[in-house]
Amino acid sequence: MKKPEDVFSHPVDALVLEVFRLNGALLASGDALTRPLGLTSARWQVLGAVAGDGEGATVSRIARGMGLARQSVQRVVDDLADAGLVALEDNPHHKRARLVVLTDEGRRRFAAAGAAWTPVAELLAGLVPADDLAQTVLVLRRLRASLERDTEGGA
Repeated sequence: MKKPEDVFSHPVDALVLEVFRLNGALLASGDALTRPLGLTSARWQVLGAVAGDGEGATVSRIARGMGLARQSVQRVVDDLADAGLVALEDNPHHKRARLVVLTDEGRRRFAAAGAAWTPVAELLAGLVPADDLAQTVLVLRRLRASLERDTEGGA
């Protein structure tokens, strides 16, 4: 049987395959790091999106920012609300789209997850020069932006 590396011949294929593998490794690592906090990678990501917004965000805005389907994010938000980590507040700009905000417990667990992640981030950062990391981020952003434009344009 051929290795995946032998099947995909375009130079971008190797990058995409490695990004998929990295995503899987990040999710597994995130699950392991956050499990003691009663979180998953998905819950941690949504808490981060809400924390990063500062004022509360709609599920649709969170989903757009994460590049996910609204329904997927809604399920995670519902789980987080059931666990008392987020609350849904009335949105003065929209009657039906409520705002997702962190509770005190949600802020505490998000901070604890960040503290657990910091040593991993430091380890990873030590493996690659800072300039290489910055360049990698720029390349990935450029590729993502192109795909998003193509998707929005119907291509």
